[in-house]
Amino acid sequence: MGNNTASVEAPPPDTGASVSAYRIGVDDIVQVTVWRNPELGITVPVRPDGMISVPLVGDVRAGGRTPDEVAQDIQAKLADYVRDPQVAVILNDLRSHEYLSRIRVTGAVRQPISIPHRQGMTVLDAVLAAGGVTEFAAPGRAGLYRKDGDSTRTYRVQLDRILDKGDLTTNYQVSPGDVITVPERVL
Repeated sequence: MGNNTASVEAPPPDTGASVSAYRIGVDDIVQVTVWRNPELGITVPVRPDGMISVPLVGDVRAGGRTPDEVAQDIQAKLADYVRDPQVAVILNDLRSHEYLSRIRVTGAVRQPISIPHRQGMTVLDAVLAAGGVTEFAAPGRAGLYRKDGDSTRTYRVQLDRILDKGDLTTNYQVSPGDVITVPERVL
């Protein structure tokens, strides 16, 4: 299933997560508003079962769906009670995204670390946040691992050239969920 061979091609650049494509997760805080019906509006966390409770409608599945999909579902169900309901679902707090959007740095670094992704962050930024490499590191064999559907793509990172020569050719931008591994050298 996974592709474990190092690839020479560069990973696609991080374009940032689009909020409209964001899939709501457990513990995210969503605000439901119904135009001209403020009494039907709510702000609630998504329950562990992925549901939210909406006035008049009852439970609505929010987990794993986009805000637009949830709004359309609520709008369709409210149509039995409200004439031409206009529903908006707004994400107030993306709590579930915290772990999905982290970058992990492991291996021969001073402090293996899991840090929040920031737009524009590069491999070097992440390695420096981990305290840099140890004296036992083989930085020329570092790798960037990125989930691609059901498989994992591997990109070779020449961390030695980045650190020693300022060669930024393989200083790739990282994406949410990436893992950077610095192996130990063979003694």
